[in-house]
Amino acid sequence: MTTLATASDTLTRDALTVLQPGFTGTTAPDWLLRRIGEGLSSVGLFGRNIASPEQLAALTAQLRAERDDVLVAIDEEGGDVTRLEVRNGSSFPGNYALGSVDDVELTRAVAEELGRRLAACGVDLNWAPSADVNSNADNPVIGVRSFGAGPDLVARHTVAYVEGLQAVGVAACTKHFPGHGDTNVDSHHAMPRIDVDLATLHARELVPFRAAIAAGTKAVMSAHILLSALDPDRPATLSPQILTGLLRQELGFEGLIVTDGMEMQAIASTYGIERGSVLAIAAGADAICVGGGLADEDTVLRLRDALVEAVRTGELPEERLADAAARVRALAAWTQAHRARGAVSGPGAAVQEGTAPGTEIGLVAARRALAVTTGERPYSPMTSAPYVAAFTPVANIAVGDETPWGVAAELERLLPGTETGAFDKPSVDAVLAAAGERRIVAVVRDAHRHPWMTEALDALLAARPDTVVVEMGLNQAAPRGALHIATHGAARVCGRAAAEAIAGV
Repeated sequence: MTTLATASDTLTRDALTVLQPGFTGTTAPDWLLRRIGEGLSSVGLFGRNIASPEQLAALTAQLRAERDDVLVAIDEEGGDVTRLEVRNGSSFPGNYALGSVDDVELTRAVAEELGRRLAACGVDLNWAPSADVNSNADNPVIGVRSFGAGPDLVARHTVAYVEGLQAVGVAACTKHFPGHGDTNVDSHHAMPRIDVDLATLHARELVPFRAAIAAGTKAVMSAHILLSALDPDRPATLSPQILTGLLRQELGFEGLIVTDGMEMQAIASTYGIERGSVLAIAAGADAICVGGGLADEDTVLRLRDALVEAVRTGELPEERLADAAARVRALAAWTQAHRARGAVSGPGAAVQEGTAPGTEIGLVAARRALAVTTGERPYSPMTSAPYVAAFTPVANIAVGDETPWGVAAELERLLPGTETGAFDKPSVDAVLAAAGERRIVAVVRDAHRHPWMTEALDALLAARPDTVVVEMGLNQAAPRGALHIATHGAARVCGRAAAEAIAGV
């Protein structure tokens, strides 16, 4: 016979099991270890938790000393969105660069090496890859995080990425279901809406997700977006029609459904995180991601108690919560089995730069992704230190503003004495004054979305036609400048590849 106390304990434990919270600090706080002991099954890591591969390995070991099957998740897309290398920039180009090369074996190799580094540090669930078809070039939050604008291209590279990660025991979490690519609103700030018909969704947005499910992705992350053709009332994260009807029943996905961050304003400002979490689990989600902005014990306890109360009042079926918790535990068992089999090559893999010593797969990929266009006159490589003018837009929340980007640091390595300045408006006179007689390298990011950048480039090229232009976002604007370099992303290795092209090495 199940006693009331036992049932209550089971319910509380299941409510903790479905949470994936974040925390602050590079060691685990006492409250987190205590809650892991009580049933918390997952932890989410961000840049604030990581100082080095060695520190990260010690942190994950600390978590597993409390519970050896805890799921350690991270938001590590490579490219512009990096947590492992948040302070220096990623050793791997992002999806847009890989899609522009369109070599699935290269994508698989990059994902495998990234997965190897994660696994060596004790991370076993990656909230990646993005399978969004970036059909809207003005999308403020996806952009270079997508493999591209073609559904089939995105599908084949999503599959390669999933296979690469999971080959080394890191569970992939394909996102943002059912597709965030056709939005012009960032769901960190408000609720995006996609008003296309069902046929378009099936022919475009859902193609990569069908492929990822067929390839065995262990998890799928929901999007906080309203798709009127699927559910006119609730965003995907809270929609039974989308999570249970479409993803589970129609597409046949049996793995873990994870929500995007519940503290994002698309959910938090409309429903609140407690109510939103209850609705998400009821709709078919299995794990609640929270902690990008909220990372404390109070948040965990409020969400736990909201789920328990929803079961007790009958709003959330106890069987649904138990099923969600069981799916979390099943994924934890899969990752634990991979660790037990020694699927990774040990701590040394955390600091290697490629799939084998000397290969530097990330840099190889970044070099291959470059699109270099010369101007009307022959281009002569720079041999003396230039002035780098970086025209910097406001970073979106997913990318963050902690991670350095650009070409100045890499040009300084090749051409000592390189100087740089950052500009957030058309300050062409200031650029010219700072540059003096030096040749100028103008670095932009999504120039097509920022008219002030286009205005600045117009004025700069009129005054100094020998200026080199480096586009590190979506390559939508027509090439111009003495040399135009599209890196297809702003990872550190993309900056290095561009610097090599500028210096002719």
